[in-house]
Amino acid sequence: MSSYLETTHDVYKEAALTPDIGLCCTTNPIWELPGLKIPKIMQEMNYGCGSTVHARDLTNNPKMLYVGVGGGMELLQFAYFNRQKNGVIGVDVVDEMLEASRKNFIEAEAQNPWFKSEFVDLKKGDAMHLPVEDNSIDVAAQNCLFNIFKADDLKKAIAEMYRVLKPHGRLVMSDPTCEQPMNDELRNDERLRALCLSGSLPIAEYVKALTNAGFGTIEIRARKPYRILDPKNYPTDELIYIESIEVAAIKDPIPEDGPCVFTGKAAIYYGDEDYFDDGLGHILLKNQPLAICDKTAGALQALNRDDIYFSESTFHYDGGGCC
Repeated sequence: MSSYLETTHDVYKEAALTPDIGLCCTTNPIWELPGLKIPKIMQEMNYGCGSTVHARDLTNNPKMLYVGVGGGMELLQFAYFNRQKNGVIGVDVVDEMLEASRKNFIEAEAQNPWFKSEFVDLKKGDAMHLPVEDNSIDVAAQNCLFNIFKADDLKKAIAEMYRVLKPHGRLVMSDPTCEQPMNDELRNDERLRALCLSGSLPIAEYVKALTNAGFGTIEIRARKPYRILDPKNYPTDELIYIESIEVAAIKDPIPEDGPCVFTGKAAIYYGDEDYFDDGLGHILLKNQPLAICDKTAGALQALNRDDIYFSESTFHYDGGGCC
């Protein structure tokens, strides 16, 4: 195991034995769903930067995988939508975190009459070598884990997620990102990397790692403020702003003209006709915004029409659109 991964292991072993509310807390509100109660200990051990639980991903009792179990909160939320024995698989390399989750599930059973611990199958394993069969998972997820990995390990972890997903399955992620350069001292600080700070990538690099693995469709669903690295508390001469993004990568074939990456752009046709058809499968109804991937946006803009408006990337894509 690389030294930085050993440091990460030790950080989360300590966090499992002694819950640390401020370790990697998310500002996302806790899900409020009928009959779902999140035990306080799970909330205290919510070591993530966003949420990977989206109802639209979780229809028809999907088989789910969650890597890096934390205190079990998102596993419980996933189980809410499945409620079958071993319907959710949780994988973690830290024995103490697995044991903490098992204990937390007992508390969850006491507070949620519908929940049984057997709904979640906890397994020892790491993200680069998942103990899961090929093409067996509908929805895979990780929260604030992949940003810790250095380039070669990140490539392996994404490839493993791609391997276990069924065709058209989706990988749902939440990770810190950073558009500013970081100095080598920050990048090489193993504890800061373990704390989901100094491993943050620019969004374009993050997306490229996913498309390089073969994912044909990428949805950027949210982009939010996360952390500040300031010169008073960190080895940096400038203020560094870190955001968190929520992303879904879908195991669709990559089209011949490249992957479809949705960053929240839209096109609005306002010409004289009832609609505009580009002849390539994209029909824009008059005065009706159409969500478009960045590739389609570029192709439509290249037509140089004066009756189509293009919005900038909002980095919030909510389904539908050109693909």
